[in-house]
Amino acid sequence: MTDKITIKGAREHNLKNVSLEIPKNELVVFTGVSGSGKSSLAFDTIFAEGQRRYIESLSTYARQFLGQMDKPDVDYIDGLTPAISIDQKSTSNNPRSTVGTVTEIYDYLRLLYARVGTPFCPKCGKPIKPQTIDEIVESILKLPEGTKIQILAPIIKGKKGEYQSLFDELRQEGFVRVKVDGEIYNLDEDDIKLAKTKAHTISVVIDRVVVKPEAKSRIADSAQIALKKADGVTNIDIVGGEEIIYSEKLACPDCGLSFDELTPRIFSFNAPYGACDRCGGIGVDFRIDPDLVVPDRSKSIKDGAIYPWSRSATSYYDDVLRAVKEAYNMDYEIPFGEMPEEHQEIILYGSDERIPMRIREFGSHRYRSSMQKFIGVIPFLMKHYNIESEYWKAEIEKYMVTTPCEKCGGARLKPFPLAVRINGKNIHEFCTMSIDKEHEFITDLYLTLTDFQLKIGKQILDEIRARLKFLMDVGLSYLDLARMAGTLSGGEAQRIRLATQIGSGLSGVLYVLDEPSIGLHQRDNERLIKTLFKLRNMGNSLIVVEHDEDTIRNADYIVDIGPKAGLHGGNIIAKGGVEDLIDCKDSITGKYLSGEWNIPVPKTRREGNGNYLQIRNAYLNNLKNIDLDIPLGKIVVLTGVSGSGKSTLMQDLIYEYAIHKLRKNKPKPQGVGEILGFENLDKIIDIDQSPIGRTPRSNPATYTDVFTPIRELYAKTNEAKMRGYKPGRFSFNVKGGRCEACQGDGVLKIEMNFLSDVYVKCDVCKGKRYNNETLEVKYKGKTISDVLEMSVKEAYEFFENIPQIANKLKTLNDVGLDYIKLGQSATTLSGGEAQRIKLASELNKRATGKTLYLLDEPSVGLHWYDLDKLIKILQQLADNGNTILIIEHNLDLIKIADYIIDLGPEGGDFGGEVVACGTPEEIAKNPKSYTGQYLKNMLK
Repeated sequence: MTDKITIKGAREHNLKNVSLEIPKNELVVFTGVSGSGKSSLAFDTIFAEGQRRYIESLSTYARQFLGQMDKPDVDYIDGLTPAISIDQKSTSNNPRSTVGTVTEIYDYLRLLYARVGTPFCPKCGKPIKPQTIDEIVESILKLPEGTKIQILAPIIKGKKGEYQSLFDELRQEGFVRVKVDGEIYNLDEDDIKLAKTKAHTISVVIDRVVVKPEAKSRIADSAQIALKKADGVTNIDIVGGEEIIYSEKLACPDCGLSFDELTPRIFSFNAPYGACDRCGGIGVDFRIDPDLVVPDRSKSIKDGAIYPWSRSATSYYDDVLRAVKEAYNMDYEIPFGEMPEEHQEIILYGSDERIPMRIREFGSHRYRSSMQKFIGVIPFLMKHYNIESEYWKAEIEKYMVTTPCEKCGGARLKPFPLAVRINGKNIHEFCTMSIDKEHEFITDLYLTLTDFQLKIGKQILDEIRARLKFLMDVGLSYLDLARMAGTLSGGEAQRIRLATQIGSGLSGVLYVLDEPSIGLHQRDNERLIKTLFKLRNMGNSLIVVEHDEDTIRNADYIVDIGPKAGLHGGNIIAKGGVEDLIDCKDSITGKYLSGEWNIPVPKTRREGNGNYLQIRNAYLNNLKNIDLDIPLGKIVVLTGVSGSGKSTLMQDLIYEYAIHKLRKNKPKPQGVGEILGFENLDKIIDIDQSPIGRTPRSNPATYTDVFTPIRELYAKTNEAKMRGYKPGRFSFNVKGGRCEACQGDGVLKIEMNFLSDVYVKCDVCKGKRYNNETLEVKYKGKTISDVLEMSVKEAYEFFENIPQIANKLKTLNDVGLDYIKLGQSATTLSGGEAQRIKLASELNKRATGKTLYLLDEPSVGLHWYDLDKLIKILQQLADNGNTILIIEHNLDLIKIADYIIDLGPEGGDFGGEVVACGTPEEIAKNPKSYTGQYLKNMLK
C-alpha cells in the first residue's frame, strides 16, 4: 500500500495543472494567500474525489437516488483513502439539536440514567419503589366509591404497525375489548376498523368495574391478570377521566402515582415517551411580545405605533383600527403609552363585544359592513402564524420571543424522567453544567457509585468521560451539552465535529479540515494542535487549510499555494518544512514566517473623540454585573479566551441595545441595567459571518448591488435595444432571460438523503444561467454570464471606465476579495469571505463619521498579506471618526487596536469579568491577562 497521496494535473477552479505528492499519516497544512487555491485543492479536488469514489462504490440501486457526481477536474489521484470533511458550516438549525445530541454524549447519558439513576416521585420527592398487588388494589379502592374504571393491560407501546394477527389471538383467548390509541374497540364488532388501524399503543380491556368495597376481590383478580399479561404493569382507565399507571416496578403509594420502568427512551426529548407534553421537547414557548408590536410607546397609533400593521400597504388594518376607534371612542393622536390601560388592552388583546366593522373589499372600492368581535393585534398575529405561508411565519416571528416552557421550565422532558437523579442531579441539570464541570462530575461518580452501580455503568462512564475530554481538548470546556447546535459559531461547530471524530476511533481515514483554529484564543491553540496530532497518531492523514502561524510551524509537511489569488494563484510555490518556505523567494508565506515582511505596530494610538458607550450592570449569561466604558472614535478590540463573554457583550447587549435606542423598533434587551452614550452615534452596522444567502442564487454581485448597474449597462447595448430587452432580461431571478431548466441557478440540487446535498451543473445552459437569446447580447465581447464568471479584479479592469460599477468593485478589491467571482454561489463562500463582502457593501454607502461598526473575527480566512489590506480599511473607517468594535483572537489585528478590553479570566462560569482595559502596551504589562502574555512578543 502506497505511503503517499499522488495528485496529477489538478485544474479545479484556479489550479494551474497542479501535481503534488502528500505524505500519508501526517499533519499536512495547505497555506497561502486568501483565494490562492488551497480550498480548491483540499476540498474541491481531493475530498470531492474521495466522496465521488465512495458513491461510485455503492450499489446501482443506491446511486439512482444520489445522482451522478461530476469528477473533479484532475487527471488522477492515487493512494486516496476514505475521506471525511470537517468544515466550518454550522451544525443543524433544528431547535431539537443540541451539543449533547450532536456529539452523541446525550445518548450515553440516557443509558446511564436509565441503568444507575435513582427515581423519585415528581410530586412529593420521595424515592419510588415497586408496588405489590395489594398496594395496587388499595390504591384503586381509594378512588371515590362508584367510580367506573376499566382495568387495562398495555401490550403494545409506541409501535406503529398493523396488528390483525394479534387481535385474532386476543379474540381466541376470550378477550372482548381493546383500547387502541385512546379509542375502545369491540374485537368482534369492530374487526374491520381494527384491520385498518395503524396502531401505536394497544391495551387489552381486562375488566370493567365500579369501585366499591365488595368489588375488592374482583379488582384484585383482574389487576393480577393485567399485571401478568402486561409484564408487571396495569393501567386503570377512569371512565370520563384520566388514566393511571400501576406498576410492580415503580410507584409512589403516598401520591397514588405509578410509572413505567426506566428505559433510555423516556429521557429523550425527541420522542413522545420523554418529551414535555406542553412544548413537545423544544423547551420553549413562542409568544408575541407586546413590546415588539409597540416598540415605541411614545408614538401614537396615527403615527404608526402598531409596528407590524403600520408597515402594511393594504387598507385593511386602517379600516379595522378606525372601527375600533369609533366603537370605543379612542384617541389615536396621543402617545400609545398615554392611552387608558383599558384601551391599550383592547388594541393588543381584543374584546368579546361585537362592534360595527366597515372593511373595504380587497381590490375594489366597495365596503362590506358587519358586526364582529375585534380579536386584538396579538391574537390576530398568532392566528395567522399558525395558518400562513413560511414567508409570513418568518415575518410574524420578528414580533415573537421565546420563553422557557411553563410546564418543564426549559428542561424539555416530562416530570418523571426529571425526577430521576444521580448524585442529586437530574439529566437536564447535568447537561446545563459547563463541559469541564460535567467531566469533573463524571470522574467523581467512579468513587461515589456503589459497586453494583459501577459494575453496570463503568463502560458508559468511560465513554462519556472520554468524549467530554475530547471537547475540552479542542477548547470547548465552556460550552454545555444543552446548548442548541444552531447557536454555535462555525469554529465551534467544526471543533465539535473534530472531537466527535476522535471519539469514533477511526483509523486509515483522510480528514480535510478548514481552519480549525478559528475562534480559539492563543492559549488554547496548543491543545488543539495536540488534538490534531492525536487524530494523526491513530493512523489517519490530515490535510488542514490554515493561516495560523502556530499550526503552520507544527505541521509535519507544508504546501504553500499561490503566489497570489485568483488567476495569479493556483501554483505550488513551496513544500516541505518551514525552512523550505523561508528559502523560497516566491513564497509570501515564507516572507512573513521569516519576519522579512510583517504587519507593523502603529506608531501612535488614536485619542478618540472623548465620548463613551457606558455599560452599566451587564449580567447576561456569564457576565458578572460588569460596568464598562467603551471609548468612541477608536478601534476597540474585545479579547479573551473562548467563552469569556465577548459575544454576549457585543452581540446580545450592545447591538440589541443600539437597535432599541437608534431604530426604536425593539425593546430594551434583558441582562443589562442601561447603556448610555448612543446620542453620540447615528447608526450601528453589524457585520457578522452569517451567509449572504443560503442558495446558489445569492452571490457577491447581487449582494453588493453591483449587478444592477451591470444589467442596466447591458440593456443599453445596441443589440439589446434592437430586441427591446430591458434590464430585467439580464436577471437570473425572473422569467424571460434566464434558463428555465435550472431557473437561473446554473446548477441543479440533488438531495443526497444521508449525505450533504450536491449541486451539479445544469445540462441545458451548462451552468451559464441564461437562455441562448440573452447570451447573444454582448458588451466588449462578453456575455452577462461571462461577467458573472469574472473575478473581482478582472471585472474591475473590465469596467474601469464606468465609475458606477468600478467604485463598487474597488471596495471588494480593497477588502482582499479580488479573487472571488462576481457570480460565485453564496453556499461556497466561507464565513470570513461573507463578512468581508458585507463590509465592502457598507463601505459603498455614504459615511457619516458617527457609525458604530461591529465585527466578529474579521481575520477569519485571511493570510497575513490580506489581513494587512483589511487593517488599512479599518484604519480608514476609524480615521473618519467612526468607532470599530471587534471581537478578535488574531494577535496581528489585536496589536493595531487603539484600545483593548480583555474579558475572562477563563471561559463559561469562570469568565464574564473585565480582566484588563487599555492600549495594547498596557495590556501586555498586565500579568492577569492571558492575551497580554501572548501580545508582549508581538509588540517588540
